[in-house]
Amino acid sequence: MRLINTSTLELHEFFGTKTPAYAILSHFWGDDEVTFHDLRDGTGPERQGWGKVLGCCDRALKDGWEFVWIDSCCIDKTSSAELSESINSMFAWYKNAHVCYAYLSDVPGGNRDYETGGLSLYIALEQSRWFTRGWTLQELLAPEWVIILADDWSALGTKASLATDLTAITGITHLFSFEEASVAQKMSWAAHRKTTRLEDRAYSMMGLFDVNMPLLYGEGNKAFIRLQLEILSRSDDESIFAWSNPRPETPRPGLLAETPECFADCGQIRRGDFDPDRPPHFMTNKGLQMQLLLQQRKVPYHLEPTAGDTYVAPLNCTLPGENGFVFVVIYLLEEGGAYSR
Repeated sequence: MRLINTSTLELHEFFGTKTPAYAILSHFWGDDEVTFHDLRDGTGPERQGWGKVLGCCDRALKDGWEFVWIDSCCIDKTSSAELSESINSMFAWYKNAHVCYAYLSDVPGGNRDYETGGLSLYIALEQSRWFTRGWTLQELLAPEWVIILADDWSALGTKASLATDLTAITGITHLFSFEEASVAQKMSWAAHRKTTRLEDRAYSMMGLFDVNMPLLYGEGNKAFIRLQLEILSRSDDESIFAWSNPRPETPRPGLLAETPECFADCGQIRRGDFDPDRPPHFMTNKGLQMQLLLQQRKVPYHLEPTAGDTYVAPLNCTLPGENGFVFVVIYLLEEGGAYSR
């Protein structure tokens, strides 16, 4: 792990338990960020993003931190091996940081009084690009101590003090206990977030599910399928099957979702025990194998299949209803002994 000395702006590399206490930066990228090679070769001041590096180091130094980690210039992204190792380690790096600076460069500071200045702090936060990016999801959840900073590096609040606003903006009801959320809930938090590379929508969620995967840029949406398979290999949370197709006119074969958008309406789905004695599911060379209680049922007209029989299958997960919680069911189409959504 490379860290920047906040006094000298020099890079230092540390391993394992010898890593010192450090601050860490969370931000959305601009057009001309300082890279590892820029910082190493002394060409950083030529970049537009140099002010961000200086501001972060200055803030960390004033707060008493000797070292800080900034993703844009602490990873050599020209090395595919280092990039893969870093992305698989990134959640742990944010979790182990003593403080995370969430820098919202599009939120004005200048000691603005948001309560009396005509612009509420909530509106200012809600409009920030920081809440739309895929990578910042784990950067909000992994660290225990997060300070939200404005464009001038002044503090707007912390994850704790702004918890109500952050939940309203992000839909995250488990800001300090994300491990307790269901798979579907975690997926819903990322449903509307974007990344520059399509594959990063999946890679940026690995830490939330405590899984690791090799990076295969160019695989497109297959990365999200691989993520779900990794989750299935270590979790029996059936809410992973509770997604809905955002484009019902285009049938989605199989039991796994194609993109995070499929989980957009899953923010209230919790784990539940409709069939607590259900055997574990597992993968075979023909796909996912699992045992479900099936009931043949006529489905809504827009889901009517052209061939095969349709069944309703209750899952071990629930949604809040008018009289308490109700179990989630999915519609399955049977063709040739195999089932699909």
